[in-house]
Amino acid sequence: MLPNVDYSEMPRALQHLLTRGHAEEAARLPRRRFLKLAGSVGLALGAFPHLAMGQATGNGQAGSALKPTQQPLTFVHIAPDGEVTVVVNRLEFGQGVQTGLSMILAEELDADWSLVRSRHGSNDPAYVDPFFGIHITGGSSSVKNSFAQYRELGARARAMLLGAAAVRWNVDVAALRTEAGSVLGPGGRKLGYGELAEAAMALPVPEKVTLKHAKDFRIIGRPTARLDARAKSSGRQQFGIDVRLPGQLTAVVARPPVFGARLASLDDSAARAVKGVKAVLRVPLDRGAEGVAVIADGYWPAKLGRDALKLQWDTAAVEKVDSAQQLAQYRELAARPGPRHFDADMAPLAAAPRQLEAEFVFPYLAHAAMEPLNCTVALADGRAEIWTGSQCPGVDGAAVARVLGIKPEQVAVHVEMAGGGFGRRFSSGSDFVVEACEIAKAARAAGLKVPVRTLWSREDDMRGGYYRPMHLHRARIGFDERGKVLAWDHVIVGQSITTGSVFEQYQVKNGIDATATEGMREPYALPMRLTVHHPKLNVPVLWWRSVGSTHTAFVMETLIDEIARSTRQDPVAYRMQLFGDKHMRHRAALQLAVDKSGYGKQPLPAGRAWGVAVHESFSSVVAYVVEASVRDGQPVLHRVTAGVHCNLAVNPRSVEAQIQGAAVMGLSMCLPGSAITLKEGVVEQSNFGDFTVARITDIPALEVHIVPSAEPPTGMGEPGLPPLAPAFANAISLLTGKPLRQLPFNLA
Repeated sequence: MLPNVDYSEMPRALQHLLTRGHAEEAARLPRRRFLKLAGSVGLALGAFPHLAMGQATGNGQAGSALKPTQQPLTFVHIAPDGEVTVVVNRLEFGQGVQTGLSMILAEELDADWSLVRSRHGSNDPAYVDPFFGIHITGGSSSVKNSFAQYRELGARARAMLLGAAAVRWNVDVAALRTEAGSVLGPGGRKLGYGELAEAAMALPVPEKVTLKHAKDFRIIGRPTARLDARAKSSGRQQFGIDVRLPGQLTAVVARPPVFGARLASLDDSAARAVKGVKAVLRVPLDRGAEGVAVIADGYWPAKLGRDALKLQWDTAAVEKVDSAQQLAQYRELAARPGPRHFDADMAPLAAAPRQLEAEFVFPYLAHAAMEPLNCTVALADGRAEIWTGSQCPGVDGAAVARVLGIKPEQVAVHVEMAGGGFGRRFSSGSDFVVEACEIAKAARAAGLKVPVRTLWSREDDMRGGYYRPMHLHRARIGFDERGKVLAWDHVIVGQSITTGSVFEQYQVKNGIDATATEGMREPYALPMRLTVHHPKLNVPVLWWRSVGSTHTAFVMETLIDEIARSTRQDPVAYRMQLFGDKHMRHRAALQLAVDKSGYGKQPLPAGRAWGVAVHESFSSVVAYVVEASVRDGQPVLHRVTAGVHCNLAVNPRSVEAQIQGAAVMGLSMCLPGSAITLKEGVVEQSNFGDFTVARITDIPALEVHIVPSAEPPTGMGEPGLPPLAPAFANAISLLTGKPLRQLPFNLA
């Protein structure tokens, strides 16, 4: 325990984090055992990488041992000049994780923040999520799941630096302290971390370490500029799309217009005649489809070669989904009995004094990240190297091994910075990575023994599948004059995301995919019967930022608002009443947004209305109070005030940025044209000209306010999206007198 600290005054979860492992530091790994473990990781990143070769020969001894995820050598590199490089076990694709995790480790390391840098890890086992046990960036879990891990990594490295200084000065380690990248000793002695790193990283790694008290944080909780901001804002940042290797060629693929279709005939003579084209190859694609890869010495000749192909496709054996017919099918399914997620008694429904019936429709949505999909593959005899922005490099590496017929340990996945993703860079089948490997394998068989970068165009990316599923909701609600819900009968129809994925055994129960129902009912104690149907269609689907909450939050928060309005209650007061004495985080987030927005106190300009929504996803709560109007028949969002409860905000500036980005993405869902539709199996949209995203002229004034907390941090990448659309819809409904039942909005 830390001296002179009253832990009883701290939140229990924080007490646990602050006191874990505070027994004496005397219990240490035997040196030989430590060396063997560190060597087996394969990436000794301490001060001197050559240590890995010597460590691999260690002779293990009986006793306790740290896991690879707990070894500071794998995560911290301290250069002789004191520069500290933190290796992050996640993909950075805009959410600020390279900065956030580095802040956590640097805090416990007592590093000089001006000398801290960061870089990606790989598919090495050390970089798995310590909670899930697999390599993954998703579910807003990066900071949440690695908060304790990175604190302990920093504390272990700091303890080793102190130990090295104690040996050099021949003093008791208790007489030393650290500050801003240096060890300070008696008599004004001082050694920089860079001077101690080699000796420190050769010491045994302590299993148990003392972590800082939250009151002593000097990095965590401080608004901090992102480590990658300068490179990105100046155009120097390398993304996966920018990988350049000696002799590298570029491949583009002609894909079938209908998912799963195969080639009927191919005339590639004109394509082969294009200057720079090196090969035209038939290759297998995702979901049993077939395509044609054009490989050239750059993207433009590859594209021109693809444009010159004469192709005929066999679509007879695949389903051709049509959006209009699909909606009719969903409506028919909604009337059938099905598996139930909640099963409250619906007897009070028929006799309820007030009743409400509603149908909601949500379209397919493309991920539409700024950087299209890409993957570079270099093959050698029995080995493969992959460069891509991967959300799950371990899964991708295993998929590569299967395709190439080699062992997973013979695959190195270099995780590259990604320009967005929103879920698209992690599919259970590793579709775009497998495709790139099939192309590289075919190219090698054709005599092209060079790295091959497979690059998707914007049109390829938008038409290439894996969308947020289309959903239909139906609700019948009975309530009394005070707004008390007596019975809520609800049906959801939509494809399952996790069926057939690595998560099926955990997420699909009784035939119901939990990602389709997350966000339903909570935090409101409602008597709900929830029936779910998961039709199977020939449209590939995947998680999309905030997953099920993209549609469930809209349904719940617009219906709650509608009940409040129909019973002449203030929507904020009605929600607070439903929270009761529970859900204090929801109450705090909503109250903060209300207070900061001026809701109910500040008069609005003529033609504007307030809108409110609050929703929890990925363990964080976000409330929005918005101001909106209708101009020339179109909805306009003027101002957004956010109240955020994410527990301890590691980097408030990143929290603000995530809320801003998520709110803009949530706004995009509302705008006309923000839908993926299909006609006879063909996706009708191809680029931002016919798939709407919010432009700068659509962006409202946006303020973000964070509820203070010392509890361990919760997720932040996704929770800002779900409540934006319903808050906006609630404001528009006040102005028009009509409820909005679909996304994008339709005010006709």
